[in-house]
Amino acid sequence: MSEHDGRSRGPTGGHEALLARLRAMEAAAEQVGTSLDEATTCEELAGFLFRTLCDAVGVDLWTDGGGWSRVAVAGAAGLLPAAGDVAPSARAVDGGHPLSEWAVLAGGVRVHAVSVPLLARDRFYGAVVAVRAGRGFSDHEAATIHFAARLAAVHLGHARQLAASEDTMLHLQRALVAEPVRPHPNLETSSRYLPAGHRALVGGDWFETVRLHFGRTLLVVGDVMGHGLDAAVDMNAYRSTLRDVASTDLAPHRVLRQLDALVAEDPARRPATCLLVRIDPARGVAMFASAGHLPPAVFGADGSAALIDVPVGPPLGTGVGGYEAVTRGITPQETLLMFTDGLVERRGEDIDVSLARLAGLRLPVGAGVEALVDAVVAGFDARHAEDDVAVLAARPRRRPPPP
Repeated sequence: MSEHDGRSRGPTGGHEALLARLRAMEAAAEQVGTSLDEATTCEELAGFLFRTLCDAVGVDLWTDGGGWSRVAVAGAAGLLPAAGDVAPSARAVDGGHPLSEWAVLAGGVRVHAVSVPLLARDRFYGAVVAVRAGRGFSDHEAATIHFAARLAAVHLGHARQLAASEDTMLHLQRALVAEPVRPHPNLETSSRYLPAGHRALVGGDWFETVRLHFGRTLLVVGDVMGHGLDAAVDMNAYRSTLRDVASTDLAPHRVLRQLDALVAEDPARRPATCLLVRIDPARGVAMFASAGHLPPAVFGADGSAALIDVPVGPPLGTGVGGYEAVTRGITPQETLLMFTDGLVERRGEDIDVSLARLAGLRLPVGAGVEALVDAVVAGFDARHAEDDVAVLAARPRRRPPPP
């Protein structure tokens, strides 16, 4: 059984009630919207109203699919109506802004409810429902609920604008760090790019494969120092220049020398680390060269890993040069893993300890290249890493038997 509440719409409580309202509004300004996260803002709104005025609060958002979703609850949830289930009794408060209110008898107790739309800058986001047993809400209290709701709506608008901007920037990064050019058919590859955190924007990590003559492939992983759009722009410049230099079919360490010299001519270009591996599956040989980058790992058929000792030259862009190459054999039973530092580095941990964890990783016997990359990403919880992660794995394909 329900009936509309007949509370007075005029000012009540005099001077003390007005001061209490102002204090509540000050508290709302401090406690609601402390972050640019939509879910957090809704939880803060519910928590503030529950602590200040109500026995229960529900925050409902209107979804893109045209329905209601209750995203935050504080207090006795059993007192709340279903999401979007608002009685049609409308009143005006706080300068004519609408709210709906109603009362029901639940277990012999009169329960009063107020629903206020989450509305800001002519954009509707949802509604907040506040419920209290016993007495109804005064005009000052209803105005406080409305103020908190409108404050939350403003922050929801900011959160969604930020989310849209971040989505655009993330699409830009994914376009810049696209899947590498398909290598020769004699090489199987798999790659991942994982931005750091759920609010990560663009960055400087990248990977690439470059087809060379005679069935050889140059594998590249690099990391421009810094973050943000500037790092991404420099990353794209490094990537493009490297493709041009690599097309001359120089050895990996000579590619690094040429690239370093070219980049050093631009003082605005950020330094970058880079690891090059030229694989010749027909001969079963891989040649490595590093510009300040972490060493790669090779996983054997038994799932065990070993780090490759590669001479480390200075980062690209310094103009110092001095890069050296090292060669080792590689078989179709082995998988090469190249990565940026975000995969293994952890705050407060020595890099040697981080690399030892990688060397100690044991993967399922007979895992394919895709499965191997997934296992490494999962083993290092790379999706929650503190820095961007780029991973590139490669395995020579078995040569078909002669006809």
